[in-house]
Amino acid sequence: MSQMNEKAATVPGVKTMMERLIAIPSISSASAEWDYSNEAVVHLLASWLEPLGFDLEILPVPGVPGKFNLIATLGSGPGGLVLSGHTDTVPFDDKRWQSDPFQLTERDNRWYGLGTCDMKGFFALAIEAAREYVDQPLKEPLIILATADEESSMSGARALAAAGKPKARYAVIGEPTGLRPVRMHKGIMMERLKFEGRSGHSSNPALGRNALEGMHEALNELLALRSQWQETYRNPHFKVDVPTLNLGCIHGGDNPNRICAQCELHFDLRPLPGMSMEELRQAILQQVQPIAQRRELELEFEPLFEGVPPFETAEDAALVKACEALTGHSAQAVAFATEAPWLQKAGMETLVMGPGSIDQAHQPDEFLELAQLEPAVRILKGLIRQFCL
Repeated sequence: MSQMNEKAATVPGVKTMMERLIAIPSISSASAEWDYSNEAVVHLLASWLEPLGFDLEILPVPGVPGKFNLIATLGSGPGGLVLSGHTDTVPFDDKRWQSDPFQLTERDNRWYGLGTCDMKGFFALAIEAAREYVDQPLKEPLIILATADEESSMSGARALAAAGKPKARYAVIGEPTGLRPVRMHKGIMMERLKFEGRSGHSSNPALGRNALEGMHEALNELLALRSQWQETYRNPHFKVDVPTLNLGCIHGGDNPNRICAQCELHFDLRPLPGMSMEELRQAILQQVQPIAQRRELELEFEPLFEGVPPFETAEDAALVKACEALTGHSAQAVAFATEAPWLQKAGMETLVMGPGSIDQAHQPDEFLELAQLEPAVRILKGLIRQFCL
């Protein structure tokens, strides 16, 4: 056995890696009481990758204490392949779990645990696939990327894109897609619109400025914009083939006999690939500003979070064709969002593909089918062979 293979042998098998990853809480959440650091997960991954010969770069996420990205690189060169995953999970309700969310539990030919499919399990499989190539000279580098806070702010991926890292030609994000390649998804925008007027006695409308009536006009404008966008934009690859706008919640006023002084609306907008989030926001602002001016209302319009841009990789891209050949499935579109837009922004041809089903993600008793393990490793090995050797 070569020295490199001896090092490879020191890295535990897939099940042990999975057990140890699942055992570490790394929840990310906008709620401080739920939010955890991911540092322990990053250092655990580093402890397995370094013996395999990977060069490690652990990067604190600027402005987010306790959150880190990991870039582990085997080989060197200007091209190469990134196998990317996020280290965090969503919060959970342990009362709805049949087993401990932080203990890998095997039953019904499945591994249960928080993060098994979404998506700590991908790291164990990527490391297992990489193990075969650690003593082979790579023409292009293999990079294993682990990010922070995908489930909340996506601050890890945003920081990497801002820094122009990592440098590679191709990237596969191992989100649970049933090992079917995904080359496009919609974006996510969550917006806040608020009107503030002046209260007064309801017997005389002239005593106040009614924010609720202003919002009524704004709602009509938003629904008209939705109709306009759905007539203009359509993509048959998506099950819901038009952009959507959902009026999610509204709050305003305090009593029937008082003029409503304040009204706030939160809504969700899902743009198709090719639609600009900034242009959508400007279109909304152009419609609601005149309402505020005419009714003498103060207007606030802002994102509830920065949003996720829509994503698309061309159907004839080399990575798409390679993943279709390895899996036997045509690339598809999905409704959920990923870190793909930021890896694409960093200059990489990007695709989403990993083991497990999105139907199990964010659910009690999250699991990964054991039948997915061997095919996942085989497909990842095929990608490494094609893009690194």
